[in-house]
Amino acid sequence: MPSVGVKIYSVFFKLLLRHRLQSLAAGEGGADAFGVSCRPDEATAPANPAFSAADGVASKDLHIDPNSALSVRVFLPTPPPHAHLLNQRRASEPAAGAAAAPYRGYLPHAVSSPRAAASARRRLPIVVQFHGGGFVTGSNSSASNDAFCRRVAKACDAIVVAVGYRLAPESRYPAAFDDGVRVLKWIAKQANLAMMSKVGGGVDTFGASTVEPWIAAHGDPARCVLLGVSCGANIADFVARKVVEDGKLFNPVKVVAQVLMYPFFIGSVPTHSEIRLANSYFYDKSTCILAWRLLLSEKEFSLDHPAANPLAPGRGGPPLKCMPPTLTIIAEHDWMRDRAIAYSEELRKVNVDAPVLDYKDTVHEFATLDVFLKTPQAQACAEDIAIWMKKYISLRGHEFSY
Repeated sequence: MPSVGVKIYSVFFKLLLRHRLQSLAAGEGGADAFGVSCRPDEATAPANPAFSAADGVASKDLHIDPNSALSVRVFLPTPPPHAHLLNQRRASEPAAGAAAAPYRGYLPHAVSSPRAAASARRRLPIVVQFHGGGFVTGSNSSASNDAFCRRVAKACDAIVVAVGYRLAPESRYPAAFDDGVRVLKWIAKQANLAMMSKVGGGVDTFGASTVEPWIAAHGDPARCVLLGVSCGANIADFVARKVVEDGKLFNPVKVVAQVLMYPFFIGSVPTHSEIRLANSYFYDKSTCILAWRLLLSEKEFSLDHPAANPLAPGRGGPPLKCMPPTLTIIAEHDWMRDRAIAYSEELRKVNVDAPVLDYKDTVHEFATLDVFLKTPQAQACAEDIAIWMKKYISLRGHEFSY
């Protein structure tokens, strides 16, 4: 069972969350096409384009859509061996360094040896991460999400693109889900612009203002993994289905796997866990239903909505057998666990690699909520995700397995 401290913290967390949702519902106005991707009362962590001494991960924020609040935070792990030499060079030549490096990361083309050049050109898989928060709170720049993404980038040796999708009720369904699709298309655009701009080993000025250098120089779009946390898992699964339906729209991005961490699934017919754990820790069922009411319009509200129930009758979409390998993370004391297990079982029935990792004495968001980030379960979860993910992102084959 969770500790007494966790139980007490959970009580206050639920009271505050319900108050916030009720305030949003009471102050709800008309639709806002631009939207918001972060609440002003939530603590955020600043981006740091320099490689952190603590974890060797750099990060920066990008506003990728001028017509909406959609943004991304990009995490780049572990500088190449020559990075400290380039930093020393920039320190001694500030004017040249400022012109050559608008970000305080490393320059992949400024190398002094073939070995350094090979290191600089190495391609990293791309993990597209969707944060939790019931579609109405949370952000890609929150302190807890920033720390989690850094942990994933380090453990998986991958570029992490954390999506700051638009929140409800300012932007109702399908805004957040469309934002997920839009980010994947943006990554595809970066990859295509990078290929078009290479001329004889140099870089042409065409598209230079829109090319994201970290992704263009070091990202491998053919090894893309979707990772969703809580409600973000619903978005990840939606994006995966869109890729399966029409992969040509996302070329050269290839989604090789997805990770669903305690997905925010629900349905009109209660499962055993939804009855037994309805008043469970941090996110009880009644509060989550209120979040769904803020996301879905009154006309389309249904607990069997395609965004809420992946196994709802008549859901449509591609056959489950076409879905990418799917790792599902669940918590012992989470009322949403049964429906996540059922979805995974349906995937396995059609021969999709879809294991379930069940963590004992844990609650919803046990690996991503700020109060749990330093717990052994949270650290083990990130390591387990990395082990499984490397089956599909390793260039050397499927040498990692349980």
